[in-house]
Amino acid sequence: MKAAVLRTPGGLDRIEVHDIPDPGQPGPGQIRIALHASSLNSKDLLVANGGLPTADRRILMSDGAGVVEAVGEAVAEFRPGDHVVSCFFPQWQDGLPSGPVCNLASTPGDGIDGFAAHFSVRAATAFTHAPRGWSHAEAATITTAGVTAWRALVGDGQIKTGDTVLVLGTGGCFNRRAADREDDGCGGYCHVVV
Repeated sequence: MKAAVLRTPGGLDRIEVHDIPDPGQPGPGQIRIALHASSLNSKDLLVANGGLPTADRRILMSDGAGVVEAVGEAVAEFRPGDHVVSCFFPQWQDGLPSGPVCNLASTPGDGIDGFAAHFSVRAATAFTHAPRGWSHAEAATITTAGVTAWRALVGDGQIKTGDTVLVLGTGGCFNRRAADREDDGCGGYCHVVV
């Protein structure tokens, strides 16, 4: 299978497409994904340019979306054919961010291999279901962008349930998606002004 890897010390001229071994079938608690899309974020560009050092031959791209091909033993939340998207902090399952969430050591695309490959086998907890009706390309854009927005609103802005958020969109697609999410499903509301 092919993968886009970065040779140290980094730089766009140091990205190479390599043949790498297929990751094989999933083990217990894992799923195998056929990747269909990835998205380029500023963090990915920083890694590729060498501004955020990573291991030699690191597979790039922190976000990926695709289709579950196989599930390992004890995986109940996914079935073959499910559309999924990667999690930016796969080790953060619940609660407030702390410990490994506060660094990038386990983050795809720099701390661990990313999603610029045809296939991936990872813990099922490294993925979540893609939003219904979204293409793989659309779903691949929500991981890093979502964590960035969450950090700005919850971490820096300290909003809480019941607060009103003014969202200024930059185009029709964003405005439509934001309006679709007015009821955030978490008991609070994001009041969208477009």
